[in-house]
Amino acid sequence: MLRHTYLSLAAALVAGAAVSGIATAQTPAAPRDLDASATLTNAQGRNVGTVSVENDENGGTEVKIRATALPPGFHGVHIHTKGVCDPKSIDPATGSPFFSAGPHLGSGAHPGHTGDLPDLLVRGDGVGQATFVTDRFTVEDLLSGDGSSIVVHAKSDNKANVPDRYSRSGTAGPDAETRKAGDSGGRIACGVFRRA
Repeated sequence: MLRHTYLSLAAALVAGAAVSGIATAQTPAAPRDLDASATLTNAQGRNVGTVSVENDENGGTEVKIRATALPPGFHGVHIHTKGVCDPKSIDPATGSPFFSAGPHLGSGAHPGHTGDLPDLLVRGDGVGQATFVTDRFTVEDLLSGDGSSIVVHAKSDNKANVPDRYSRSGTAGPDAETRKAGDSGGRIACGVFRRA
């Protein structure tokens, strides 16, 4: 009888702890949402914006970009395969900084790379904002392996949308540079994704 009373009391305490929100050995803690963020810096090391990324409840990934000091106009934005933003790392082909960020995330031709994102429109005062949802990558993808970075380019990204009736150097349609980065020009800002 006494043993039965002790067991009932113990069960009541565990139930009370669960109801009151106190974690018990039988109640696993809810997993923390995984978010990532990046601080955009230019080649001079100045902070020019922020990027936040979070997995949404519908299986997508929400990306929020806020630029605070970029040149006005449209700018190509891409996720790159390495989490390194060294402005002294120069692309030998273009002379552009942040070559350390590596190529676009994903394989194939532009704009089919996993890391190809919509352009960012920056106002005359240097401020630009964009929010969109993608299913091309998750926060976990951005933080795995060598990490990843986000790069803002000097010009807009044409998404390799060059009709065959146009030609360059005698060849019809988009050239290698258009297929690689959509003629978006040099890299003007870069940010490494970190767990938020």
